[in-house]
This record gives sequence, C-alpha cells and structure tokens, in this order.
Amino acid sequence: MYCRNCGSEVSEKAVMCVTCGVPPMAGNKYCPNCKTETAADAIICMKCGVSLKGEKAIIEGDGKDWLTTLLLCLFLGGLGIHRFYTKHTWIGIVQLLTLGGCGIWALIDFIMIITGSFKDGDGHKLVKK
Repeated sequence: MYCRNCGSEVSEKAVMCVTCGVPPMAGNKYCPNCKTETAADAIICMKCGVSLKGEKAIIEGDGKDWLTTLLLCLFLGGLGIHRFYTKHTWIGIVQLLTLGGCGIWALIDFIMIITGSFKDGDGHKLVKK
C-alpha cells in the first residue's frame, strides 16, 4: 500500500505515514494501490481501477432509472414491483402481500420518486437518463 499524500510505501495497518506524517489515506495525490499520481478530485484510479474514495464510492449515474421506477410505481405500485426493481426486495414482498399498504404506501413512494428523495437499495439516487 502507498501513502495517498506522498506516495511512500506504508504497511496496510499503518495509522500514520512515517515519511510525511499524515494518515496514509488522508491525501489525494497518489493511488494507494499502484502509486500513480491522481487528480485531486478523482474517484477511481485510471491506471488500476481502484476506488479512491473508499469501498462504496458513489459514481455519477450508478442509480436505477428514474422514469422506469416512476412508471412501475404508477402502474404496478400496489404490487410493489418498483421496490423489486430498485433492490428493496423485503419491502417489495411486504408491499406485494399488503397490496402496497392498501395503496397508501405506493402513493407515498410515487410522491418520493417525483420529488427525487427515493433511493435504490444501494443508497443511490435515481438517475434521470
């Protein structure tokens, strides 16, 4: 592993880089995997493909399609199909068994989708393509 601030090799368990004196993942100049210089705002290393922002870096456009989710909720919301599409499987099963909470739950989901506050099962916002 390499220090993101100075590029020096450090132990995987290191709390601080002995060369520059900062935590190894605190900088933004080098890739911790391959030691390639990176742009300060880079999310992924262009040489090795490693995430530079942690395990769950959210990349623009990762979420499910907004229009598809909206249409599924509008036409099949009572069955919770939009929840299955957005990886909310358990909530989808509950909505399927309760017919969308007698339509109230589906209506709330529909409003959340329209306002942009609905997220998929991975926590990503829906993407308007």
